Amino acid sequence: MSEQLASSRRRVLVLGTGGTIAGRAAASGDNIGYVAGQVAVAELLAGLEAPAGVSLEAEQVAQVDSKDMEFSIWLALARRCAQALADPAVAGVVITHGTDTLEETAFFLHSVLASDKPVVLTCAMRPASALSPDGPQNVRDAVVVAASHGSRGVSVVCAGVVHTAADVQKVHTYRLDAFSSGDGGPIGFVEEGQVRVTGKWPEAGRGLDAAQQWPHDLDPPRVEILFSHAGARGALIDALLAERAQGASGAIRGLVLAATGNGTLHHEIEQAAARAQAAGVAVVRATRCSQGRILAKPGDAIPDAGALSPVKARVALMLELLGAPSL
Repeated sequence: MSEQLASSRRRVLVLGTGGTIAGRAAASGDNIGYVAGQVAVAELLAGLEAPAGVSLEAEQVAQVDSKDMEFSIWLALARRCAQALADPAVAGVVITHGTDTLEETAFFLHSVLASDKPVVLTCAMRPASALSPDGPQNVRDAVVVAASHGSRGVSVVCAGVVHTAADVQKVHTYRLDAFSSGDGGPIGFVEEGQVRVTGKWPEAGRGLDAAQQWPHDLDPPRVEILFSHAGARGALIDALLAERAQGASGAIRGLVLAATGNGTLHHEIEQAAARAQAAGVAVVRATRCSQGRILAKPGDAIPDAGALSPVKARVALMLELLGAPSL
């Protein structure tokens, strides 16, 4: 290939973090008894036919089961994405990720990356060793989105569906099409190597200006999630407050309440949350419902997270406590 032809190709950087897509099981017929994060991202790309005019580069950022995802990996991903997207030769970035916490990683990147170029997370529900793995097609679809003119912001591609980072949620434990965008709906579909856009690409986040100042070994503020439910009690909140009062290292700084319906709370949870607020803990309500948003009422004592799920509200509150620009 001539140097001129090589330089004209649109580069897509593929960052690996592990997950089921990189998992292996002892038998090809075993889709659940696998070990995640065993296959290098370069191996996942081996033999993958890139779209015409696109060249692929692979880098391994982490190799974990996404249930064990950590803030340090989020920060490493954000910094690497920002660096790559600033390169005029890079059309976009693809991130291979486990499905369990994919929506949290996507929302974090959406919150801190300001580039108009695309960052596309993708995944698999079957391991790489499966008789019929879904990972290769998902990766190719993600590359198509990342290399498409007009695509931008942070999105998630799975089973041919394109979701925004703000709306996507994992809604099924096993099926290949495990994600939904709720009542907002997806923004597009990948069909035989072409992107059909049906919605609006996400806006860019607020930028890494604040995050660039964070040390690489930053210990993020502790924010816990607690569910309100029938028969709930406030003892867990009080225990967290007692730990905080004792000056324990890593004591709670924020609390997300997974509320029922339109942000309602069991009265004992509500009373304990008021005690937490009085002690200086930041408290936010997010609905347990998979669709809809909390509609605020006059006089609400505890702020709400709008349409954010509890796990995304936790990410937003962590960033707020770190002094990062809020969405």
